[in-house]
Amino acid sequence: MADGLTTGSLPTHRPHARAVWWRARYRVVPWWLRITVVYVLARIVTGVLMTGFASIQAANSFTLQHPKYLSFASIWDGAWYRVIATSGYPSTLPVDTAGHVTENAWAFMPAYPFLVRGLMVLTGGSFELMAVSVSLLTGWGAALVFRRLMGRFLDPARATFATVLFCVAPVSVMFQVAYAEAMGLFLLLVALLLLVERRFWTMLPVVLLLGMTRPTGLAFALLMVLFIGVWVIRPAWLRERSAPSVRQLVPAAVVAVVSGVVGLAWPAIAWAVTGVPRAYTDTELAWRSSYIGWKELVPFTPWVQGFGWWFRQPAGSVLLVLVLVGFAAFVLMPPARRIGLELRLWSVAYLVYLLAVFFPQSSTWRILLPIAPLLGIVALPRSRVYRVSVVVLCVVLQWVWLSWCWWVDGYDWTPP
Repeated sequence: MADGLTTGSLPTHRPHARAVWWRARYRVVPWWLRITVVYVLARIVTGVLMTGFASIQAANSFTLQHPKYLSFASIWDGAWYRVIATSGYPSTLPVDTAGHVTENAWAFMPAYPFLVRGLMVLTGGSFELMAVSVSLLTGWGAALVFRRLMGRFLDPARATFATVLFCVAPVSVMFQVAYAEAMGLFLLLVALLLLVERRFWTMLPVVLLLGMTRPTGLAFALLMVLFIGVWVIRPAWLRERSAPSVRQLVPAAVVAVVSGVVGLAWPAIAWAVTGVPRAYTDTELAWRSSYIGWKELVPFTPWVQGFGWWFRQPAGSVLLVLVLVGFAAFVLMPPARRIGLELRLWSVAYLVYLLAVFFPQSSTWRILLPIAPLLGIVALPRSRVYRVSVVVLCVVLQWVWLSWCWWVDGYDWTPP
């Protein structure tokens, strides 16, 4: 007998003994297995929701009526990834009668569809099966890395709950559809974990692949610049005892430069293949033309334009200011310090990048997935009622997101 426990029986003579017994058993289970169980259960819940929507899905430009799960999980951008995986990128840009570049495959990074293509060749599997499988597996990897990352700053219980929120988040649907988000998020979290551990040279191949999976290269370069600046000026904010030497700064600076170069590489490749200098940016602008018409890309104007379109002016500008002030207050409030400055700097860098180039519309919620490390702040309260309520809310918002963005309802202008 030890601490009142006997083999094969539950203790009954101490207050809260049952809870102690369960905690003891809980600690025996490896953390990665607990996260895997959470991830699988979350994907089953999301799968049930998606199957429900598929059962009422009418015939559309992507699928027949009542499509099977894999077909339903491969619509929207999945259709573009299928084109890339099977046919590659066009050497000539499509244009409309006015000469404007229209929507085409150059808007999408190559790493994910090329990986899917390789698996299709190796296994003989369909695009839908391979694409969704890559998302499921890399989403699982992202959940495991996320737990490791949260564990660098939070106690085990909070780190685990943050990972639960990560797995059931309103846009966690991305972990089981034919999109590059899961793969990109996995690589991003690996890079952030390596940054926290100061393993800069190991970051280089991760950053290279990340920049060819999702358009985050410039945002990550900005993160590294901010990180280096804080490291030099206020090392204590990064849990460092002293300012870094030049030798310590070199690898961090190399990562910043490489990430910036990768962020510019895809537009350069599109230019080289098509012969059009603005092939990539003009392609991206095609997606917002249905909202605001054809306009030049002027950095830091898209959000003003977007909020003006959605809410009219001056209400749009006022609301945008309130959103930005609210975000700043959230990442700067004292409890937010618990997740470390590196993760908050990344969220700021990524938001600055979005403010510079992204036009806010229905895919905004998916585009915000890379700031998932901020879930560590949401996970701080210990109240059981609070935690259950947040999980239930996340599942409900999954249903809302699927209904509004994913499910194709006639002429649908709200792509995910």
